[in-house]
Amino acid sequence: MAEKPSRRDQILTAAAELFARHGFHGVGIDDIGAAVGISGPALYRHFRSKDAMLGEMLTSISERLLDGGQARVDAASSASEALRELVGWHVDFALDDPALITVQMRNLANLTDPDRRRVRALQRRYVEVWVETIRRTVPDFDEPTARAAAHAVFGLINSTPHSAHLDRDQMAALLSRMALASLTPVVVTS
Repeated sequence: MAEKPSRRDQILTAAAELFARHGFHGVGIDDIGAAVGISGPALYRHFRSKDAMLGEMLTSISERLLDGGQARVDAASSASEALRELVGWHVDFALDDPALITVQMRNLANLTDPDRRRVRALQRRYVEVWVETIRRTVPDFDEPTARAAAHAVFGLINSTPHSAHLDRDQMAALLSRMALASLTPVVVTS
């Protein structure tokens, strides 16, 4: 039996849904409280402010992506397996947490400076996991090309909150195929 999420986790989940739907500035503390069945001021027992809630949300997303991605690379027996695992990890994250992807893409500027620096540092480390894995898989890619490719793949995968044309498994398979194909060097024949 799955463990019931803590009240704090319930608040973060509700806030992510509301922030994704209405934007950070379009959501008040009372809206978040109502979504979890408590008064808005009761949220202050869990978070010091709405800014702190967003900071924790985006920091935890970034830590989760980095830790999960690194663990998959470390467990892989080859560079190509590591790349497949990274793609699968990111696809699963985007499909299972579309509100978090949306909040992450739209609300970085709303973070306090210390939170923004922390999130950016975590994001850079996650990109480096991808860059190293891409370069090991596709030796023809120099570092700037691998970095550009990683960001392009993130764009492809992170667009999923806006696509509801296929069921989850079909979408995961399609995104994985497209991401892996985009990371394979194109051979041009004349």
